[in-house]
Order: sequence, then C-alpha cells, then structure tokens
Amino acid sequence: MTVHAGRQQFFSTGVGVPPFSSRRQSTWASRRFSAYWTVVPLLLLDAVCVVLSMEMAYRLRFQIMEYNAPFSETFYNQLVWIAIPMWLTIFALYRLYHPDYLFGGTQEYARVLNACTAGLVGLILYSFVSRYAQQDISRGWLAMVWVFSAVSVSLSRFSYRRLIYYLRGQGLFMRRALVVGANEEGRAVVSQLRAAPRAGIDVVGFVEPAMLRGNQVEGVPVLSGLNRLESLIRSLEVEDLIVIPTALRRDELLEIYRKWGTDRRVRVCLSSGLYELFTTGAQLRDVGFIPMVSLNRTRITGMDALMKTAMDFCGALVGVVVLTPIFLLISILVRRDSPGPAIYRRRVVGLAGRRFDAYKFRTMMVNAEDYLRANPELYEQWEKNGKVADDPRITRVGRFLRRYSLDELPQLFNVLKGQMSLVGPRMITPEEMRHFGRWRHNLLTVKPGLTGLWQVSGRSDLSYEERVHLDMHYIRNYTVWADVKLVLNTVWTVATGRGAY
Repeated sequence: MTVHAGRQQFFSTGVGVPPFSSRRQSTWASRRFSAYWTVVPLLLLDAVCVVLSMEMAYRLRFQIMEYNAPFSETFYNQLVWIAIPMWLTIFALYRLYHPDYLFGGTQEYARVLNACTAGLVGLILYSFVSRYAQQDISRGWLAMVWVFSAVSVSLSRFSYRRLIYYLRGQGLFMRRALVVGANEEGRAVVSQLRAAPRAGIDVVGFVEPAMLRGNQVEGVPVLSGLNRLESLIRSLEVEDLIVIPTALRRDELLEIYRKWGTDRRVRVCLSSGLYELFTTGAQLRDVGFIPMVSLNRTRITGMDALMKTAMDFCGALVGVVVLTPIFLLISILVRRDSPGPAIYRRRVVGLAGRRFDAYKFRTMMVNAEDYLRANPELYEQWEKNGKVADDPRITRVGRFLRRYSLDELPQLFNVLKGQMSLVGPRMITPEEMRHFGRWRHNLLTVKPGLTGLWQVSGRSDLSYEERVHLDMHYIRNYTVWADVKLVLNTVWTVATGRGAY
C-alpha cells in the first residue's frame, strides 16, 4: 500500500485539519439532531404498523370470517390505543431505536419478532386487569395481530433501511470518524469502511504518531499525532474514534481509553488486531470474568444461514425441475461433439476445507490434463492465471456452453446436496489455494457459489488478485439482499456472454 506525501492547507488554529469548504458545516448539537431524524420516522412507521395490524386483524377475524363469539368492539378499540405506547416502549427496550443497533440486517428483524411477541404478551396481561376482563380476548385475533405486526414492521424497516443506505451513499446521515493508527490493519479497516458507505462512517483522517502531517494513506490524510487528538475531535466534530491497537503502545492505548472511553460525545471502537481472521465474525463472552473473543467457525450463522439455506434449496430445486429438458439436450450435444462422458467431475475445496466433486458439463477433450502438461507455454499460463485464453482443448459445443455459463448448470445438484450455494466465492481446486495466501482461512468459511461477484465483474477477464479481492469483499459484506441482486445481475451478464472463455 503506497503512502505518499501531499500538500495540504490547514486551519489557522495550527491543527492538521484539511479544509472542508465543500463539506456541510454543522455543530455537534445539530449533527446529533440530524441523527435523531433517522429514529423519528421509525417511531411513526412502527406506530402506523401497529394500528394497521390490529385493524386488519379485527376486520379479518370479526367481519370477513364472521366470527360470532361474544366480544366488545369498545374493548378492541381501547386495545389499539393501549398498544401504541406499550409496543413502542417494548421496541425501545429491545433497542430497536438505538443507533448502534439500527440497520443491522437480520439481527434487527429477529429483535422485531421478539418485540412483537412481547407486545402480544403485554396485550394479554392488560386484558386480564382491565374492566373488560370478564370477556375472553380472541386468540385468533391475537395470532393475526402478531403475524401482521411482525411482517409489516419488518417490511417498513426494510424499506426505510434501503432509503437510509441510499442517503448515506449521497453523504447524508454519516458519522465522522478518526482512525488512530495507519499501519496495515488501519489501512485495511479504512478500505473496508470506504467500500461500504451504508455503514454510515465517514473517515475524515488518520492519527498516526509515526508519520508526518500531510501524508496520505488510502487517500485519507494523516492529520497529526496523538498530542493533537483532542483538538481534532473538537474541530472536526468527530463522533467515532476507531483505534487500531496493533499500531499503538499499550500505554498509548490505555491513555486514549482513559480520556475518551467515558466521554458521551465520542464512541470509542477498538479494531480486533486480527483483521484477517475476523472475516467470520466473533462473539465476546466472559470466561471466569475475563472477556474472551471467540471466532465463528462459519461466516454466515443464525437467521442468515437459515435464510440462505432455504433460498439455495428452493432455487436449486426449481432450477433442476425447469431445466431438466435442457440438461438432456446438452448431454446429447456434448457426447455427439466429442467422445467421452457428458459430465465432468472437478475436485474442489468447500466449506471448512472439505473436498467434493463439482459437476459440470464437459467442455474439453477427455485428455485435457495430458494435453496441457505436454504444452509448456499453455501450462505456464494456467499456473499463473488459472485459465488459458483461446484454450485449444475446448470443444465446439464447450465453447458455446462456456460463453453462456451453461456448463455450470449441473452444479445445481451440488447445491441440493449442500456442498455449494447459489451465490458465493468461486470454487477452486486444492492447488489454487496458494493464490489466496493469508486469506485462505476466510475462503473456507463459506460454501463456494454457482455465481458470485466474480461472475458479474468480468468472469475470466479477472486476474487472480482481483478474484481474491472480490471473494473477500463478498465474504465480509454478505447479506441475503446482496445475494438476490447478484442472482439477478448474473442473468444479464450470462446473457451477454461478457468475459467468458
């Protein structure tokens, strides 16, 4: 990573702060007020969802379904007005309005589900102590309220999240951050944050004792050393202080925490010091009253894993059923074009390093490996890039299959067997693992994919270094929504045949 000096202008205060004439000027108080505006609409959305859910449940249960059990309309109307403050309070207790827990993926939806369940229990308890207690509350109505509220609140938050992500991409609702430490880990952290603007972190500069003010790292200016940290936080209205422990001495680290760890204006975040390993995520737990960090064995866990598995199985099953005639046709064409089997088994590395045979329609001559080793120039190209441009081993039908990625279709059976995923890193052979260097561990924390970022970003035109970068980006930034978008983008990329050979 190149570090280069650049000429900078500074405020008259003498603090190493680049000019922000193009930035929106704001006081700390107004920035906090702006942050609250991300919460206020959520309060209103949740209140509307609760009211609509109870109203829909009432109409469905007692009017459309014509349920004739005794009930009081006044009682259910009263429940609506009781539910609004009760449910919003419960949502707040579940931290559904806390800035640190908003827009956090499936974890937020899990909290929504738990909060709606707690809200339902609250309604039941209220019905027992109200003056209408002699009338049983409809269990069918309660079940409908729970379903409608969980679905509507989740959908409204999903839509609101997409809006916030878009606005963050435009530079709004961002938290200003300083990164203390510009070593390799610090540069990796900044690179990841800049690649994911939806995280809402705007890195305004590095604080690095070992570098001169005015240098730039990853396009971010080095503003000063630790002695000017307080001035920088005040003048730049910094809200997040991202500390890289591996770049500091222990006494420097303790001094930062002593001074800023309890300051309510600044949130202090410590990088792990194990950036390469933390791709899988981690959990902090107390062992003998000692905080210990344990790494997850796989990158995708909990609700994310359940949703991804369901999407993989359903998508692969539908694909196999619909494409069966095409499978038969391609098998016939492959066998008629050149002697040999229609299916080629490629030994690859999967989740946790387990090896399996990935199925592909055969696109090369049967003795392709022997032909490659007999031609040193082709073999050298293969060793370097993992592919050969204008490969003479590819058959006529094989070239067509590769252009439109039809040779990959049998891997739907690998997906059904649980060996692969519809979306994931590109599958690789054991010999190719060496190209991933210190990132090899990360690659083994997810299943290889039938498609992925590599498929929509250039396919065979990509170098190994670019493929490694894309695979690591996918692993670190996985979401179910990103998987859906990748599947849709793959359809277009494959249809145009771009980057395939």
